[in-house]
Amino acid sequence: MDKFVTRLDHSQPNPSCQSLIQANVNHSYLINELDLGSLKGDPGERIHIADYNPRIRDEVRKHYIQQGPSQPSKHQFPKTQIGGRIRHFVPSWFNGQFSKWLEYSVKKDAAFYLCCYLFKNEFIHESAGEFYTKNGFRAWNKGLERLRLHVGDVNSVHDKCFKKMLDLSNHHQSIQVVFDKHSEKLKNEYRMRLEASIDVARLLLLYGLPFRGHDESESSTNQGLFLGFLRWHGDKHPDVGKVILKNTPQNDTLTCPMIQKDIINACAKETLKARIGDLNGDYFGILVDESKDISHKEQMALVLRYVDKNGEVVERFVGLVHVSDTSAYSLKEAIYSLLSDHLLSPSQIRG
Repeated sequence: MDKFVTRLDHSQPNPSCQSLIQANVNHSYLINELDLGSLKGDPGERIHIADYNPRIRDEVRKHYIQQGPSQPSKHQFPKTQIGGRIRHFVPSWFNGQFSKWLEYSVKKDAAFYLCCYLFKNEFIHESAGEFYTKNGFRAWNKGLERLRLHVGDVNSVHDKCFKKMLDLSNHHQSIQVVFDKHSEKLKNEYRMRLEASIDVARLLLLYGLPFRGHDESESSTNQGLFLGFLRWHGDKHPDVGKVILKNTPQNDTLTCPMIQKDIINACAKETLKARIGDLNGDYFGILVDESKDISHKEQMALVLRYVDKNGEVVERFVGLVHVSDTSAYSLKEAIYSLLSDHLLSPSQIRG
């Protein structure tokens, strides 16, 4: 068997496993929380972008892009003897084609490239970009030549980094902004559609008119008052007509019987809320009577009788409650339960 199979030496870790373990160990040391106060403006003092958790890297990048490249043009640049001549960083390099990404570190007296710092590790191995992202360059005698050489041709690493920086800085092109705009448009259309349905429902409730017709199909000539008035409302207001009935998704028309009932219940609650407000915590009397429904179930109708703010005696319907029987105890429990639902105290009852 040993001729054909090589036995593993378990005393030494597998190189691939070792690299995986190392990767996991390094991953545990990533910076997971974004602290904008800890982000350094001087490029020579910045933490490498790869040391941040991928979850927050774009936020770090956005911060540096918003701040712009560090370009202390008024700084007194130190002079260094290079090749027998005194050299120093030339602030005019901040202008022209290098203006959007060239940086200078006062602490290290070195030049850096903002776009490469932000994105270079996505295109090449980190060690290949160390010279530019961590140490910068100080070859002032060949400054322009070095900058042009670094920029390279179209689709060079620098060019790709610069394009990614522009894409991230252009918030108007981001997917999230487009999605938010699209969502806001949908919200406005939904609000107009809902308000149209509510307006028609309130009109029908005001005059006690039926909502539904016998045949509400598209081919019907009489679909009922709700759909009829809604269509009329859309014809009179073109901006509303663009977002209702046929001009809306089939699952979002807000015209089905369930939606109509929800609107009716909401109107009933608001009406009752106004009536309770009109009572203003004063004393009131109650009128109670039984009223069987079409299924012959016992139910109790409750009406409030009180003096309103104008000094007039009014009677206002509160609601119907199904009761199991008409005994005094059952009626009392049902009355107390209905009053408590509307924050009315039985101690305020008079008469």
